[in-house]
Amino acid sequence: MKKSVISKFPTVLSLLEENDYYVADLFLKTKDVIQGAKEFSDVLDCLFALGKIEFLDGGIIHYVG
Repeated sequence: MKKSVISKFPTVLSLLEENDYYVADLFLKTKDVIQGAKEFSDVLDCLFALGKIEFLDGGIIHYVG
């Protein structure tokens, strides 16, 4: 059974609480937990919609809190 993308939020947020990441670097850091680019994109979309992350110039993801 596939887990919901919501279950992946803590993994991404814990990394972003410590550092900002380029999208590609964050994707590589989470590849053991997040299954593919589609799921990664879904996680980022949800976190952005919830106001937990923002995208900075140059493709950097920043934790908002």
